[in-house]
Amino acid sequence: MPTIKSSADLRNGYNEISSFCHQYGEPVFITKNGKGDLAVLSIEAYEQLLGRFELYGLLWEGMDDIKTGNTRPFAEALSDIRARRKR
Repeated sequence: MPTIKSSADLRNGYNEISSFCHQYGEPVFITKNGKGDLAVLSIEAYEQLLGRFELYGLLWEGMDDIKTGNTRPFAEALSDIRARRKR
């Protein structure tokens, strides 16, 4: 269940909202005039979310490579990696 607070709660209870975000790693949704306005989360949770997006992007690239046939045998790729490490 999402945590929802008003903009007044954010203004008057910043420390409580900050503590919640850090303790649970979940966002707090802030409303303004009864409608959704912001999602507040800790820097750690934000960076983790960005990392997931980056990983998903790389996975999509890999899946696209498979679809287009842009692949090669694993042993060949591993051999190239080992050769680069020795340089």
